Amino acid sequence: MWTMPKNHEATSMRDLLCASIDRSMTGSVVTVCGWVAKRREHGEHLAFLDVRDRSGIVQAVVDGSVDVRSEYVVRITGTVSGRPEGTVNDRLATGAIELSDCTVEILAAAEPPPFQLDDRNDIDEQVRLRYRFLDIRREKMQRNLRLRAAVNATLRRAMDAQGFCEVETPLLWAPTPEGAREFVVPSRLHPGEFYVLPQSPQIAKQLLMVGGFDRYYQIARCLRDEDLRADRQFEFTQLDLEASFVTQDDILAFVAEAVLDAAEAATGVRPGTIGSMTWAEALDLYGTDKPDLRFAMVLQDLSAAFANTEVKAFSAPTVKALRVPGGASFSRSKLDQLTEQAKSLGAKGLAWFRITEDGIDSPLARFLNEEETRVIARVDDAQVGDIVLCVADEYTLACKVLGTLRGALGSPPVSEGPHHYVWITEFPMFEGIDEDGHLMAAHHPFTMPHPDDLDLIETDPLKVRSQAYDLVLNGWELGSGSVRIHRADIQSRIFKALGISDEEADNRFGFLLGAFKYGAPPHAGFAFGIDRLVAIFAGEENIREVIAYPKTQSGNDLMTGAPKDITDRQKRDLRIKIAAKGS
Repeated sequence: MWTMPKNHEATSMRDLLCASIDRSMTGSVVTVCGWVAKRREHGEHLAFLDVRDRSGIVQAVVDGSVDVRSEYVVRITGTVSGRPEGTVNDRLATGAIELSDCTVEILAAAEPPPFQLDDRNDIDEQVRLRYRFLDIRREKMQRNLRLRAAVNATLRRAMDAQGFCEVETPLLWAPTPEGAREFVVPSRLHPGEFYVLPQSPQIAKQLLMVGGFDRYYQIARCLRDEDLRADRQFEFTQLDLEASFVTQDDILAFVAEAVLDAAEAATGVRPGTIGSMTWAEALDLYGTDKPDLRFAMVLQDLSAAFANTEVKAFSAPTVKALRVPGGASFSRSKLDQLTEQAKSLGAKGLAWFRITEDGIDSPLARFLNEEETRVIARVDDAQVGDIVLCVADEYTLACKVLGTLRGALGSPPVSEGPHHYVWITEFPMFEGIDEDGHLMAAHHPFTMPHPDDLDLIETDPLKVRSQAYDLVLNGWELGSGSVRIHRADIQSRIFKALGISDEEADNRFGFLLGAFKYGAPPHAGFAFGIDRLVAIFAGEENIREVIAYPKTQSGNDLMTGAPKDITDRQKRDLRIKIAAKGS
């Protein structure tokens, strides 16, 4: 007879988990605990209970009537038996067995839940979030959150194995120059002064490098007061790391090892080596710095062919084209919609050309010369039934408009396989000029310029590349990082280019710059979003599905009612006065 082995799931109340029971235990008496998922009567003297815990479901057979309902919490003791012929349920891990001759102890009664706790029915998300404590009992949510835990554990092992030390950084911090809005925390002990919740541990981890922790990591909680969307919440979790005496290639290797380990733990398959492309290549080929490589549809540059065109619509510095397979079937209303979308993105218009047996079909076709017609008909090996979309404008705008249309027309749901990772490197150091005539940092002001472009900082700054890099998966930016500036002379040049005076630099970053005076090693780092990574692994389109207690799109917590007013006493203690709305 089967003998109960020692296992870490056993407690003084239960022997094992429901889904751990199998045929090898036949004839043994076991005790399980869980919730009643379903109750069925068979005549007056027999009841069947589906008992659920985090592992799954087991069927319990009770002689006589039993006064329990769905979601009652029970402790059941019974004998493991094979199910009668014809009653085996192949959809359950325990479908070949049941617990017979059961005794039932009610541990807690339960009211009927507001929705069925299974994955077979669509449930309004507002209701799910209002009753999130019930929603996370469902199999899908249990699976997602346990997958998240497994990914976190794998990431920690990967970082530990590479010699990194986990260090926790503060949640109450000083304002940082990262660009996003921060959550502000008033100080009771220092009236009129404030902490902020960290957007990231950026400065704290750089100080750790000064402190000699040459390989740091943290699974860090970060907060940004920005509009929410499918891949963004106020609160998010990232794997944050920094290392000293390294190059960019070292950081990419560290991160790749951790990400590929996590992918293998989550999917059972280890992806191949992660490829890379520069920011300029990504923009030119895909019109975005977050390219989805699961499908082709690369942008083509037709500028040379239209350099001397007499077609007014193509008289622009750049002509970019995109082939859409099967797009010749688009209705006129669909094409009008795409044209309006292109205009909303800043383009003057959108030209389209259907590829037909007889050539190209378009309102502009009769204005093209023979060479222009031939070039368009051959865009990206276009075939009959395809359509070619063209934007003529400034280079960057033309690329970005077609890149957006490419994503809208070609990208499958982000969670659908296969998983295509890619590194994007050599981002621009500056992203333009602000209204005061100052350059704006594309990443943050501590990013090291590309060594080949140092001479351009003062003479042609918009051509300066940075040593910044992003990791992209299926069109989602997982995270970003950079080699940091550790030399005072280079930092001074970047501050000057950004219009940051010595006084302002000291006021905003003095504690970091002051620390650097005592010997800052060359260092670099990275951080990527665990919420986004796990969502893709779990096959979810929204990171709310892999977060235990997320906020709604409007930033509300429907379960607790947050955000809420605070008491008058709290306001007095914090010296807070609430202005009237609209004032």
